[in-house]
Amino acid sequence: MNAPALNEQRVTDADPVASAQQQVMAAGQFAAARGWVPATSGNFSARVDADRIVVTRSGADKGALTPADLAVVNLREPLPPGLSAEAPLHVARYLADASIGAIFHVHSPAAALASRRNARHGVLTLEGWELQKAFAGVTSHLAVLNVPVFANSQDTVALAAEVEARLQNQADLAPGYLLAGHGLYAWGRTGRETLRHLEAFDVLLQLQLEWERNPL
Repeated sequence: MNAPALNEQRVTDADPVASAQQQVMAAGQFAAARGWVPATSGNFSARVDADRIVVTRSGADKGALTPADLAVVNLREPLPPGLSAEAPLHVARYLADASIGAIFHVHSPAAALASRRNARHGVLTLEGWELQKAFAGVTSHLAVLNVPVFANSQDTVALAAEVEARLQNQADLAPGYLLAGHGLYAWGRTGRETLRHLEAFDVLLQLQLEWERNPL
């Protein structure tokens, strides 16, 4: 898995905003090159410090992001206009887990299809795939990892509350969740780790789809 060389400066560095912007811009390029964010879809964010994140504005081409396409947002203040409608989903995750350093959301075909196929179950379970070990903290292909699947909704404030309530009460979680017919949210402690999780998810979802069609 060859993620781009992200600027992983710590928040104690001279310009943590620029570091977070660089992580988001590099992630957008990475995802666009793989066809995961067609037609300006998707949204990306990275933590600046305990109270702030950088997040993509609405309608930006994720493969050609510039600092002007990104907003610095305080997690504990009302969101400013012009952000992606899904910004509340990012904010809720950062507030729920202080260890999260980046959240990337893509509309990859595998995620959209796998989420729809598993929507009625509300969860997609990964087990037995060696690539599961690409997720932070997973040391065996025998681990059982649950990927929650939520119904898609335009009310992202209510959806964020639903997501967080379930994430706090579900065991054996993978570092991501699916929105049915929509796509994948993944997170990690850094931008680099989050990109590794995204790439692993994409392959694992493709494998799972094929397995469900043709189980041995």
